[in-house]
Amino acid sequence: MPILVQKFGGTSVADSNKILAAARKAILARKEGYQVVVVVSAMGKNTDKLVSLARRIHESPPAREMDMLLSTGEQVSVALMAMAIDSLGQEAISMTGAQIGIVTDSTHTKARIQSIATDRIHRALDAGKIVIAAGFQGVDRGFNITTLGRGGSDTTAVALAAALGAEACEIYTDVDGIYTTDPRLLPEARRVRQISYDEMLELASAGAGVMHNRSIEFAKRFSVPVHVRGSFTDNPGTIITAEPESASQPVCGVAVVRHEARVSVLGVPDRPGAAMTLFSKVAARNIAMDMIVQNVGDGGLANISFTVFREDLPAVLTAVEQAVEELDAQTFNYDDDVSVISVVGLGMATQPGVANRMFRALAESEINILMITTSPIKISVLVARESVAAALAALHAAFSLETEPPEESVPGPVGRAPTNGRSAAAMIARLQGMEDLIIEGITLDESEARVTILGVPDTPGLAAEVFEEIGAGGIVVDMIVQGFSGHERADLSFTLPKEDYGRGLDLTARLAERFHCPEPLGCSQVALLSVSGIGMRSHTEVASRMFQSLTAQDINVEMINTSEMCVTAVVDGHQGVKALDALRREFGDVMV
Repeated sequence: MPILVQKFGGTSVADSNKILAAARKAILARKEGYQVVVVVSAMGKNTDKLVSLARRIHESPPAREMDMLLSTGEQVSVALMAMAIDSLGQEAISMTGAQIGIVTDSTHTKARIQSIATDRIHRALDAGKIVIAAGFQGVDRGFNITTLGRGGSDTTAVALAAALGAEACEIYTDVDGIYTTDPRLLPEARRVRQISYDEMLELASAGAGVMHNRSIEFAKRFSVPVHVRGSFTDNPGTIITAEPESASQPVCGVAVVRHEARVSVLGVPDRPGAAMTLFSKVAARNIAMDMIVQNVGDGGLANISFTVFREDLPAVLTAVEQAVEELDAQTFNYDDDVSVISVVGLGMATQPGVANRMFRALAESEINILMITTSPIKISVLVARESVAAALAALHAAFSLETEPPEESVPGPVGRAPTNGRSAAAMIARLQGMEDLIIEGITLDESEARVTILGVPDTPGLAAEVFEEIGAGGIVVDMIVQGFSGHERADLSFTLPKEDYGRGLDLTARLAERFHCPEPLGCSQVALLSVSGIGMRSHTEVASRMFQSLTAQDINVEMINTSEMCVTAVVDGHQGVKALDALRREFGDVMV
């Protein structure tokens, strides 16, 4: 009998009526021939209430005791859900994370799943019971209760689906699927029929709050189809699988991380190891950085900027202050009133001009771009928080996201067979270290050159003007980085085909003269090194390990660019092969 995992979030179990409604969905699936596992979150705002209570008792509660406290929210929900199912005439059994056998590491409040023992769940399912599993929690090898952090119940649900070989994982939430952007912010947002794992990963990390990136990492890693549905509607929802909704549409969605902070370290000595020193100190505090930008140094000095969640800023500033002193950098500053807005789509990897359309749309709305990072399927910009609503509307309209694309292929029935062709022992081995970092590829691109304009005016429309002129010259730009350089100025770098270097430098020189900037810098041959995989952002040490391995070979990093799926560094073209070998040695143990 196939297994179906259903997850109900806090709003879906907020009161007794909603718990009974969720119970009916589980019973319906059971009657349709599934063995059913239901994962539930804490009721409504219960977790927030517990956090508030803890803060009234202790200004900085011990992390272990916070996990002990917060895990009780899900324990209430599973018991009530089991009671609801029993009241409706079906057998159910509730289980905490420890009773299920969800084993995590010992990082309290942000634990990672290491393994899941499924024997007890299978026995209960085979006995005809619906299993009610507590989301968000597990237990470490010392039997301490741990919690999984943001989106922990989503992570639990998809991880259980993977471990159990479930046919699918249904996520029931207060919205009826994945939208092209948050419909609460933009009424014309459209529900998408289907979205790829990679697109959903980028959207989740870029602020789409329906799913958390760690849960999508599991789904992609173990090929679990995820069906996002509304708890209170019968709409078909959205299927998250390997394929996008449309191969012809370059952008599938726009996402916002509203409460971000930008930190810039200025005047960093442009030498091997500088980036490693900074990133390792931030990573040591288990803080995920979002946009990371390092621009080419001028006069032996470089600027490094990155963004973090605003709530992480105090801890980050402590780390940065230590790094500035150690590096003998000039200074650092920050802005905690900024937001990141991103466009995402698999189609942009093969369709040029997406960046130009994005920059032009923002320019026409007089929205200033503070930072830019690009990846093959995502372009992110940093803007003032007050500009978010206008930026969101402008970008959604620019890519006609309100219009449903033609159905190229209708999503088929949700189904999977994860153990096909594998022995039980092989499947169990594959589930060990479930949230370990996986590197899928380390690549070297030696076909590009690099151009940098230093000190461009930090004004609306600047990026649109630059890249429209470059594009009009017949030059296709690949990687774009814009970082803060102080005094209302920014540094702008991009890579382009080597054969276009001369024309690109000439065009840029004319632009620099127009903007009253210094003569542009350039390099006729650079090496782009990309490390891609699953868990790149949630494993905060990836960037520091990458730069540590390059530093050990005395290789200086000229540019940095990051996304959910990939970290890219630009180094001198003559050191590409040496750098590639260094990265392969560093990540060889987690390569697939």
